[in-house]
Amino acid sequence: MIGFNVAPFTGKEFDYIRQAIEAEHICGDGMFTKKCNEWIEKQTGTAKALLTTSCTHATEMAALLLNIQPGDEVIMPSYTFVSTANAFVLRGGVPVFVDIRPDTMNLDENLIEAAVTEKTKAIVPVHYAGVACEMDKIMELAKKYRLAVVEDAAQGVCSFYKGKALGTIGDYGCFSFHETKNFSMGEGGALLIRDQDHVEDAEILREKGTNRSRFFRGQVDKYSWVNQGSSYLPSDMNAAYLWAQLEMADAITADRMGSWKAYYEQLLPLKEQGRIELPVVPEGCEQNAHMFYMKAKDLKERTALIAYLKEAGIQTVFHYVPLHSAQAGLAFGRFSGEDRYTTRESERLLRLPMYYGLKEEQVSYVAERIREFYEQ
Repeated sequence: MIGFNVAPFTGKEFDYIRQAIEAEHICGDGMFTKKCNEWIEKQTGTAKALLTTSCTHATEMAALLLNIQPGDEVIMPSYTFVSTANAFVLRGGVPVFVDIRPDTMNLDENLIEAAVTEKTKAIVPVHYAGVACEMDKIMELAKKYRLAVVEDAAQGVCSFYKGKALGTIGDYGCFSFHETKNFSMGEGGALLIRDQDHVEDAEILREKGTNRSRFFRGQVDKYSWVNQGSSYLPSDMNAAYLWAQLEMADAITADRMGSWKAYYEQLLPLKEQGRIELPVVPEGCEQNAHMFYMKAKDLKERTALIAYLKEAGIQTVFHYVPLHSAQAGLAFGRFSGEDRYTTRESERLLRLPMYYGLKEEQVSYVAERIREFYEQ
């Protein structure tokens, strides 16, 4: 059986977790949390990175820092995970869903302006599959209408747009270190803060509303409750697990890119025959091989292909059911314009097994079975 995902593991995780325990500091902001934060800051160039308990919580922090109020509208794609919308819905915000581009499955930057109203407060581009949205256009619109930008870069760690790390272009960026991501701590994420002026507010929010971070820097002689907040700190044991992979980030990314390129090359004949579609990476985008997907003709064909591959011992999955068609999406949000591609493309897309350590022969086996399906 070739599973869809295997959580990344380098072999150093147990040693680092043991070190965290022996340091007698297994709660938040221990030595491994600091190592991870510093690594993200160095790799991305962001003003500050704060490890969080999840990407969901990182996005919730961004909504709080933007002071989203009931009735505020937030533009985003419907083709995304529920956390993208929930972070704003929890504040009383209204998700305004915009159609996607069929080539990248990202928010269509040319439809954003028509969705802007006097209630719009933010744009939330989601970098699907680690391939960047058209950020120049999005930032231009944000400036024109004085909107905040929160990048959902859950899948975009080590991806770039015109040389800029994803998550660093907007006001805030949100990373995921869930077990299905390129680098994992089981459950976890990070908030990236572009502007130094916003760092202290984020630290207070993350530290239960206290100025504890200032206390540890020696800036105050004691810390106290100074604003609203919650606990968004992951255990240092989780950070220790993550650190083992961040140390090997280049090797992990190279391994995944090898699998991605092998899939593409072996499935290219089917694409050239017009039988399937393969991922598109626009010029100026450097992706991280977070996933490899293909598109079947329609939902019926995809369903048959999933069943065929399952019989061959291959686990494949489809992705999001568009949020605007879900019960909560209908209750809390609205779709702007026409749904030309969101539903249609979501019903065609199929994700293939992709993880660190996937063997070359496994990729070949999967590709061979897909070719076999279409030959029949």
